[in-house]
Amino acid sequence: MTRRSWLVYGTLLAIWLALLGWQGAEHLRVRRAARGLLRHRAEDISNTLALIMRVTARGPFSPKERIEPWLEELVKEGEVYSIKLYNAQGEELVGAGAPIELPKDELPNGEYWDDEEQKVTLKNLVDLGTNIISTFPTNRPPRPDFDGRPPGDTNGPPGDFNSPPPPPPDLAGMTNMPPGTNGFDGTNGMRRGPRRPRLTPAEMQTLREKKGAHGFVMVMSARSVAMVMEQDLWLRLIIAILATVGVVGYGLAWNNANKTSELQIRLVRASESNLHLKEMNLAAAGLAHETRNPLNIVRGLAQMISKQEDASPEIRLKSREIIDESDRVAAQLNEFINYSRPREVRRAATRLNSVVGEVVRALNYDIEEKHVQVQNLAEELVIEADEQLLRQALFNLVMNAIQAVADKGEIQIRTGKQGNAEAFIEIADNGPGVAPDQRKEIFKPYFTTHEEGTGLGLAVVQQIVLAHGWEIECVANQPAGANFRITHVKLTAKG
Repeated sequence: MTRRSWLVYGTLLAIWLALLGWQGAEHLRVRRAARGLLRHRAEDISNTLALIMRVTARGPFSPKERIEPWLEELVKEGEVYSIKLYNAQGEELVGAGAPIELPKDELPNGEYWDDEEQKVTLKNLVDLGTNIISTFPTNRPPRPDFDGRPPGDTNGPPGDFNSPPPPPPDLAGMTNMPPGTNGFDGTNGMRRGPRRPRLTPAEMQTLREKKGAHGFVMVMSARSVAMVMEQDLWLRLIIAILATVGVVGYGLAWNNANKTSELQIRLVRASESNLHLKEMNLAAAGLAHETRNPLNIVRGLAQMISKQEDASPEIRLKSREIIDESDRVAAQLNEFINYSRPREVRRAATRLNSVVGEVVRALNYDIEEKHVQVQNLAEELVIEADEQLLRQALFNLVMNAIQAVADKGEIQIRTGKQGNAEAFIEIADNGPGVAPDQRKEIFKPYFTTHEEGTGLGLAVVQQIVLAHGWEIECVANQPAGANFRITHVKLTAKG
């Protein structure tokens, strides 16, 4: 891996980590905002409670029976579970809603979130003062609500603000009580309340400690915060997944781009090497062609020497050896020139059986010399092929089979259809066959198993087959020998 790739992958990893950290920070910010909204709602309720305590207070006393209905109004299902007021010793003075289980250690002011129960406990959000929660009975009716109904009565008809307040329910009974005990003196009908004894400062201080509202605890539902957090968490997860997919995709794209770039560089180098090989091949073909001319001169001089009348038998023998060696070298040069020649396929409708017959007739001398039995089992097929190249490929294959079989050997030439649009060609013999590990090597240039072979015949065959887009393979013939099979030969519409 290159340094540039390491830099790109490191940058992608840093971006991915920064994005995940950003989403985590945003999730915490959303949680703080949601909790802040719930806290503001709790402060509004607390301020309302403080206002109620100031309105219902009579001097330093706030009657309990006046505060409790308002507390019950503030407790709502799904929002506020309970509200409690405590004295300095942590004892409950007045409250509404479900009981609150405070820990043994006194809670400092603040908020305490219970994510598992989805609720929050808030203590002393605002200063409610130290109103003394009085449990003294009062003869005044509860203050009507804004719609004229008493606190806690939500189903009754609205009250009449112009009508006088109803008399106290115990007023009639109190008129029959002894004078001085019911608020009336019994002489002139004037109402006088019972005179309360004045409290000393020490008694007032004791009363403030026992009945003073020193603590205020409210338990609210945190379900809304949990819902906001759950929705935001899913949103952050989707963003994180998309970011991960994007980073991984960009990394894969970069990797593919690198591989493509390396492949292009290799292709350019291969193209340059191929061009160089073509130039070398062309030069070698030219050299072979130029070598053939002096070789023909040498062969001609050797023939003239061998035909002289005064030539001794030894000179004639040497001359004959020169002629044979010149023919062998000329044959190799011809094969090399043929192999190095570029293959330009000119397809046309070709009668396969006719080409096979011409090849067999051309090799009739070699066939009769070894008494080889050739069976032409070719069908009447018309294929798309360059007739000249096809003839050369079949010539090399049949010649290879003749060289492989022993005297009186057998060769079969079979053709047939392979599906509706393709055909096959087989040249099979009963010779020694080809070893399995050499069945691919025999198509390489200058690989031969025959003493007189040039090693270019089958290489030329493969070159012609590939130029047509066909395939060739060497398989074992049954019961013995080799079978060269050409497949994917295209049939014409009339084939």
